[in-house]
Amino acid sequence: MSNALPAALIDTHCHLDFPEFDADRAAVLARAGEKGVGYVINIGSSLAGSRNSVRLAEEYDNVFATVGCHPHDAKDCSDADTAELRVLAQAGKVVAIGEIGLDYYRNLSPHDSQRTLFASLLALAGELGLPAVIHSRDAHEETLGILKEQKIERAIVHCFGSDEKFLRECLDRGYYVSFTCNITYKKADQLRQVVRNVPLERMCLETDAPYLSPEGFRGKRNEPSFVRLLAEEVARIRGTSVEEIARATTENAKTFFNLRGISV
Repeated sequence: MSNALPAALIDTHCHLDFPEFDADRAAVLARAGEKGVGYVINIGSSLAGSRNSVRLAEEYDNVFATVGCHPHDAKDCSDADTAELRVLAQAGKVVAIGEIGLDYYRNLSPHDSQRTLFASLLALAGELGLPAVIHSRDAHEETLGILKEQKIERAIVHCFGSDEKFLRECLDRGYYVSFTCNITYKKADQLRQVVRNVPLERMCLETDAPYLSPEGFRGKRNEPSFVRLLAEEVARIRGTSVEEIARATTENAKTFFNLRGISV
């Protein structure tokens, strides 16, 4: 995959609205294009972040948006906030609700608040016919339980880092999973085994930028251009070509986020 390859990758989860990108956002997107990353999905993880995500999608042709509220902030998300998220979700380039879910690892919001907000925003996704971008950490059974209660059929578990059991449960429901650059870490052997076992037609790629920079760049800001390194690592793990990984994961992203009209 040479530097001259036409754009063939999609970063399905990044946070370009974060202040880490305020000084050079346009340059970051240009650099992504140079590395074959044609589009990015900017993820709303708070009310303010969702507003900014929609604004970025309006400003840049190669950016799409999601709107949502991260479980860390569930305790601070009011009824008025969720009402505004409902309005934002109907903007033209919003392609999903998320990121939403449960995080029982850091426990920055009470579990009851997390569950209530998660169910509410899943209901919004169902109402608007949008897929859901899921954050689940140390809460897999409850996450799956709420997804089942809300009858969610289109979901992607972002930054997948769990075991084969959770993977199988997600796949059995028809969900997608996405991997980040943490699969490049020296101690990520178990996660690399999961990468080997995911059906290629259910896999997407993401950076979660500015977080989780790849090995060799740890401690520095992550950015969408590193999806290319991620694709190269997935190809190495699976013993196939980067072109095959790019082609499959891009088609998966287009299908999941209903991006059929874009040219990649």
